[in-house]
Amino acid sequence: MEKQNLPVVVVGAGPVGLAAAAHLVERGIEPLVLEAGASAATAVREWAHVRLFSPWAEVTDPAAEKLLAPTGWTRPDGTTYPTGGDWAGQYLQPLADALGDQVRYGATVTGVARAGRDRIVDSGREEQPFTVHIRTADGGEERITARAVIDASGTWSTPGPMGANGLPALGERTAADRVSYRVPDLKDPAVRARYAGRRTAVVGSGASAFTALALLADLAKEEPGTHAVWILRRGIGEATYGGGEADQLPARGALGLRAKAAVEEGHASAVTGFRTEAVERDDDRLVLVAEDGRRLDPVDEVIVLTGFRPDLSFLSELRLGLDERLEAPTALAPLIDPNVHSCGTVYPHGVKELSHPEQGVYLAGMKSYGRAPTFLALTGYEQVRSITAALAGDHEAAERVELTLPETGVCGGAGLFDEPGTAQSDEGGGCCAAPATLQIGTGAPAASGGC
Repeated sequence: MEKQNLPVVVVGAGPVGLAAAAHLVERGIEPLVLEAGASAATAVREWAHVRLFSPWAEVTDPAAEKLLAPTGWTRPDGTTYPTGGDWAGQYLQPLADALGDQVRYGATVTGVARAGRDRIVDSGREEQPFTVHIRTADGGEERITARAVIDASGTWSTPGPMGANGLPALGERTAADRVSYRVPDLKDPAVRARYAGRRTAVVGSGASAFTALALLADLAKEEPGTHAVWILRRGIGEATYGGGEADQLPARGALGLRAKAAVEEGHASAVTGFRTEAVERDDDRLVLVAEDGRRLDPVDEVIVLTGFRPDLSFLSELRLGLDERLEAPTALAPLIDPNVHSCGTVYPHGVKELSHPEQGVYLAGMKSYGRAPTFLALTGYEQVRSITAALAGDHEAAERVELTLPETGVCGGAGLFDEPGTAQSDEGGGCCAAPATLQIGTGAPAASGGC
């Protein structure tokens, strides 16, 4: 009984973490959301300038809306497309405010373990609660005891490197002053000055790379000398630019067409089959070197958009069951394998697929997908609905599927893939990567973690 009276710790006050807290409240279970940042949706705010592919109707959670209703919150028009800033300001922060003291800011989780048991100890393990180690904003340390842990911390903090083998290219770290891992906000004068009139390499071939190419092409029309060098690890085929006008997510299709136009109009040069091995200095510029020995002409800046991966370091004392390729829960991995699935073909799933050998700990949201890029916000909301039902002992509800995914159009072999059945997971591709953020123009819907 003592263990059952403890709170459920939720790591991360992003869309899925806050939805988990709302579902816990609805179930009469006390949540404690631990957020490293100073406000809700810290990661989302870092791409505040970007629009989502999905409309408002598909990026809010039903339990969260119930919690918000008594506060006077007004639901945005479900047919419009929010930016990351809209999502954070009009929904996520109000939701966190409604949860009140159940959300703690400036609390960075540094470790999770069974109380009094390291990873190798079996005796009495399942009877012990979890101990969550945190570092506070002032540098102090605390320990929190929890009955269960839902890790919804996402993958935004761990972008993929430039190196084609999954590790940083030689010289990549020392060139950090000229390398970015984010889609640039060219409305920011300082960011604009960094790329205006300069030659920039864009590494990657997913939605984020399309966005960067489109934005740099727009900049080139205003700032002479601006040029993008598009680095692809594979070749350019019929489906490289996505579904185009056949895509049932118009914003996603339009984005691919804009990237294609950037190349055809000469604002970007495509370099195919280039797997980066090293980054060398050439005076004040950078030279990318491929595994096959090719050396590109010097560039001023590099934008690396090769996907994201989960940070599992603070979970090292837990017994997790993870797929050896995707770093996703073992039972979930076959359902989200980007070599087979797109966001519209991932079957809705819940606690059964998200469970680990360590009972009571769950990865939810984008973190549950490991390195797979096909996550949907709606999928994350369904995950935490199922998890919280299981924690409440309502196993029938936990096993029930309550989500029907929207039709997402050409997302497979004819979507954001190189060839039919060949996903661009090593390029940060996939159809609805989160947060593979992008913007296709003022007022037009674009893509991000919500897809």
